[in-house]
Amino acid sequence: MKIKDIREKTNAELDNLLAELLKEKLNLAIQARTGQLENTARVKSTRKDIAKVMTEMSARKAGNS
Repeated sequence: MKIKDIREKTNAELDNLLAELLKEKLNLAIQARTGQLENTARVKSTRKDIAKVMTEMSARKAGNS
C-alpha cells in the first residue's frame, strides 16, 4: 500500500482500514503458528501498512490540535 493512497482516505476510512489490517495480522500470525502460511513476506508488509496508517492518523491528530 502506498502512502499516497493512505493520505487520500478520510479518517473513518483509515479507522476501518486499520481494523482490517489488524485482523489480517492476527490471521497471518495464526497461520504462521499452525504452519499454513506460505507467503511469509505478507507478515512484514502488513506490519508496515499498519505503521503507515498509524503514522498518518497521528500526523492528522497533531495537525488538528
